[in-house]
Amino acid sequence: MAETRSVCCYCGVGCGVLIAHDGTRITGVRGDPAHPANYGRLCTKGATLHLTAQAGGRCLYPELREDKAGERRRVSWDAALETAADRFAAVIREHGPEAVGIYLSGQLSTEDYYVFNKLMKGLIGSNNVDTNSRLCMSSAVAGYKATLGADAPPACYEDIDQAGTIFIAGANTAWAHPVLYRRIEAARQANPQLKVVVVDPRRTDTAREADLHLAILPGTDVALFHAMLHVLIAERRIDADYIAAHTEGWPAVRDLVEAYAPERAAQICGVPAEAIVRAARLFATGPTLSLYCQGLNQSSHGVDKNAALINLHLATGQIGRPGCGPFSLTGQSNAMGGREVGGLANLLPAHRDLNNPTHRAEVARLWGVEAVPAKPGRPAVAMFEAARRGEIKALWVVCTNPAHSLPNQTLVREALARVDFLIVQEAFADTETAAYADLLLPAASWGEKDGSMTNSERRISRLRAAVPPPGEARADWAIAVDFARRLEDRLGRDRTLFPYETAEEVWNEHRESTRGRDLDITGLSYARLDTQGPQQWPCPEGAAAGRARLYADGVFPTVSGRARFHCAGWQPVAEPADAEYPLSLTTGRLRDQWHTMSRTGLVPRLWGHVEEVMLLMHPEDMAARQLRDGELVRVRSRRGQLLVRVKAEADQRTGQVFLPMHWGGRFMAGLGTNVLTVAACDAVSGQPELKHAAVEVEAAGPMHPLLLMLRGKAVEWLARLQPLLGQFDYASLGLAGRERAVVVLRAASTQPLDAARLARIDRLAGLDDAAVMSYFDAGSGISKRARLDSGRLVAVRLYGETAAQDWLKQCMAEEMDVSPLRPWLLAPLAAPPQGQVASGRIVCNCKNVSESAIRAAIAEGADLAALQAGLGCGTECGSCLPELKRLLAQQPVPA
Repeated sequence: MAETRSVCCYCGVGCGVLIAHDGTRITGVRGDPAHPANYGRLCTKGATLHLTAQAGGRCLYPELREDKAGERRRVSWDAALETAADRFAAVIREHGPEAVGIYLSGQLSTEDYYVFNKLMKGLIGSNNVDTNSRLCMSSAVAGYKATLGADAPPACYEDIDQAGTIFIAGANTAWAHPVLYRRIEAARQANPQLKVVVVDPRRTDTAREADLHLAILPGTDVALFHAMLHVLIAERRIDADYIAAHTEGWPAVRDLVEAYAPERAAQICGVPAEAIVRAARLFATGPTLSLYCQGLNQSSHGVDKNAALINLHLATGQIGRPGCGPFSLTGQSNAMGGREVGGLANLLPAHRDLNNPTHRAEVARLWGVEAVPAKPGRPAVAMFEAARRGEIKALWVVCTNPAHSLPNQTLVREALARVDFLIVQEAFADTETAAYADLLLPAASWGEKDGSMTNSERRISRLRAAVPPPGEARADWAIAVDFARRLEDRLGRDRTLFPYETAEEVWNEHRESTRGRDLDITGLSYARLDTQGPQQWPCPEGAAAGRARLYADGVFPTVSGRARFHCAGWQPVAEPADAEYPLSLTTGRLRDQWHTMSRTGLVPRLWGHVEEVMLLMHPEDMAARQLRDGELVRVRSRRGQLLVRVKAEADQRTGQVFLPMHWGGRFMAGLGTNVLTVAACDAVSGQPELKHAAVEVEAAGPMHPLLLMLRGKAVEWLARLQPLLGQFDYASLGLAGRERAVVVLRAASTQPLDAARLARIDRLAGLDDAAVMSYFDAGSGISKRARLDSGRLVAVRLYGETAAQDWLKQCMAEEMDVSPLRPWLLAPLAAPPQGQVASGRIVCNCKNVSESAIRAAIAEGADLAALQAGLGCGTECGSCLPELKRLLAQQPVPA
């Protein structure tokens, strides 16, 4: 056995990992104690990375569809890339380079990003290359550039330890960046005077633990930040000397915020004026570190939100010093690296601007091409709108799942179906987007590829391969290089642009592109990263180390050398609630799932915390619509509708509902959460307003429920059951269990299922012979079946009544001998007959501790320390700690 150092592939915290393997198979993972991003900590997702590597479901060889009506068949790499080059070349010759597009991912390595960017902008001659980072970080990019002059977060993780106030806006850090949140918890413990302010419409676990929670109405962040600046000016808490010496544009902003008195902002934001004043005072007291994420970015006015927050830092001189500064939390593992190489449709390598002729000429010289095209490319949403209109004829999607993640899914699916030639380059075979591929290319994944990634604090870490990729899968950059050389032949170009044989050769060219730029990394190399560990940029040639904080000297990368105040008033959300759609829908992340669940969705234990998609709704809004907790409801927007289960949540504000982003057409009936969201985008950044849409919720009406539970290989059962989702009005696929998976299909239909449909489901599940246990009541239509193997349940189908589902699922997951329970297995019992209690929802994934066990211990008098000592919860990754504290607060320890 051996261990290989690498990096987690999930969020932008950029945790180091040690991959245990035998050279051919990944067997385990643990946090890297030497990595400065996490010092050995991992969250629930990172701690189960090895299980995702073992789960299967991978793309193993190229597959080609000869025509849109046919099936894909296995082909060689040569045949696949020859076809791809032929099709792209034909489109370019007939329709021009603007008729092709490439859509990338923040989970690619920097080297992958660089090659694809060069392929499109240097060889094909178009800027139609964009990335799913457009959906998460492009407003942060534009906000930094509008104010500070460059896309460079000026703070670092060490500032958490030295802050006096931590101002969290539009981020549920406890769930979305758990390892970083552990650092906040440690800082609060070390410094009891540290204050945490959270700005979020929802009372999340992060908000519950804050000293001050500003539960603003969705989209009103700019009004709040302007009101805070109004208070700072009125109370003379600004740094006039800093403003005079290091900024420009102050008079216009000062005059603008005069109209945003706390009393007026309170009416806009829906929070008390005195809370706004308190937030402003805490901000000024500082030193204040602002942490912000998608709540600010995913907005039709995301740039204004980002910049208005940065205004507060400039006005108080809180930038470039320990413990303070604006600090965007990157959503994906290498969205930062993609920005560094110019992987967006409006950028060029090393933070160069596409609209700058000098920058275009510099890149053309670096690449050895005649010119880089001046016309901006299409950002993500516009790219798929163009494909739907037939303007983009050939599209290449790499390591991302737009048939789930983009807004207005009806339009996106039409685009994918219409485009003449669609390449999908993917590690996992069953994503929603892969189903549309004319050419499916198998890519290497986490633990199988070399390269580098950059985290939220500008720290570059090395990706290292622990094992070879399965089947015929190849590294993304290598696939792009092979294709590019073939396309060069067809376009009559010499084979000079893509000489790379290793990822390091790509890195070296990227490094040279940064010389003299704000992100200069000419002092770094693979060798230095290997021997000295992860390094921050800038780190120019000759530097002993990278720079932890930027702008300490008050000099900014603008023409004048001064930071710029951003002057823009508050604007409402793109689609306000109205009489027809009176509820504000917000979307967000869960603790244990990642993006579109192509990876985490294959790990049973990551389903223990949330088993199916739930719409969170305030009890008063439910009562007004005569809805019951747990019943099925129809959520409608102007673009589509979904059937989901509703959950009463008192911490949800009235007039608002919340839906997780992770469910798409692979795990539920319909097109997923984003069938509801609006495609309105920020005019500057192009980032869509995924965080808000206007909806209505109504009862789905009487339903006939079906439950199917199957023990065995999760990937295989998920693939076999997925076609059933479209046969029900409501359907949800998921997993249960820990070491062994139980695949669970929950479904319901408005019309009863006839005997023939039930028989087809039984055949699919292996429940169609005389050996199974069977129950049928013709009067009620209730029908149940179960199969035992050596006394253990391997398959259960309940129709018409599902009361026993929880304890039957637990029996299957724990592989219990249920022989003594045979008389009750198909009975309508909500609890097991022998007195044991079904464990229910898992709170601590690391130690497999359920909510019921935690509540029972609290009822016996346990405090947090006793819970940790007795049950072990909260002692590993710590992701469950906020929830443990919440459960303790809900059920106080008896005197």
